[in-house]
Amino acid sequence: MMMKGLSDTIVKNYKKIVLAAIIVAAILPQVVTNTYILHICITGFIYATLAMSLNLTTGFAGQLVLGHAALYGIGAYTGALLMLHFKANFLLCLLASALFTSIFGFLLCIPALRLRGDYLAIVTLGFGEIARLVFVNWKAVTRGPAGLPGIPAPSFFGFTVTSRVGFYYLGFILMLFVIFFMMRLIDSGIGMAMMTVKSDEIAAEAVGIQTRKYKVMAFVISSALAGMIGCFFAAYLAYISPTVFVYNTSMTILTMVVVGGLGSIFGSVLGAAILVIVPEALRFLNDYRMLIFGAMMVFMMIFKPEGLWGYNKRRKNIYKINSEATDHDTNS
Repeated sequence: MMMKGLSDTIVKNYKKIVLAAIIVAAILPQVVTNTYILHICITGFIYATLAMSLNLTTGFAGQLVLGHAALYGIGAYTGALLMLHFKANFLLCLLASALFTSIFGFLLCIPALRLRGDYLAIVTLGFGEIARLVFVNWKAVTRGPAGLPGIPAPSFFGFTVTSRVGFYYLGFILMLFVIFFMMRLIDSGIGMAMMTVKSDEIAAEAVGIQTRKYKVMAFVISSALAGMIGCFFAAYLAYISPTVFVYNTSMTILTMVVVGGLGSIFGSVLGAAILVIVPEALRFLNDYRMLIFGAMMVFMMIFKPEGLWGYNKRRKNIYKINSEATDHDTNS
């Protein structure tokens, strides 16, 4: 009963909570100077963006993808190569990474459109493994397992980001941009059509929704967002290697989506924050922290299978907003 009351309180005040979280995140580097903490925050921004991008295909469009790390890696290598060999402007590299990765997302979804469920997951898993092998073996371009070192710092409008604080704010701004973009997209007709396709493809086609069109759009947009944050990741570390873009990374991102809640933007951010912070917080229990972490996951999936902030919370939020609008009109 107490947990339900707490959950209802959070639902009613989620806008204030989100605004407070944004304000705290904005002033954090001015208060906290520990570079390790800032690094954890930047990692959280990267994974939150990746989780939101994956949630678009899995949570909103209902397409299970197990190779998201490959798209993330394509964006990282695209941006890294442009910055290394052409000294390209960072903003141009972001756009190029998003565009190039979206092309691969489009090519991936063409054969995948004929598949559903486990079969689709296997195809995307295979795509992820193919991409990893390309990263490892195309040594003339990627330098194979040695990776690409010496990636230049982001530079745009005559300003070069070199400090940890600068990367913090850059990652924070990119995450906020993706949150705003996702909110606008999901609340638009495109987003509603994607969720209809996820709920019932036959019913969606019966009312005139072109299911293939919206599946392709979900794949392409999700890929573009993953590629964009991959470019930022490459610039932040100034080094990338194939060991980052592996199956485990894809599963970590998918776990963040499931833990946070399928079909929820706020849930993706929450899931990413938990799965980035909790392993670090349990680092002092080095021999047992993964056991504890796994037990927490099992407990959560048994008692909260819809995720910490799943689609049911979204429906409550919409209902609350509509109720407030109705009350306002009545009072007027």
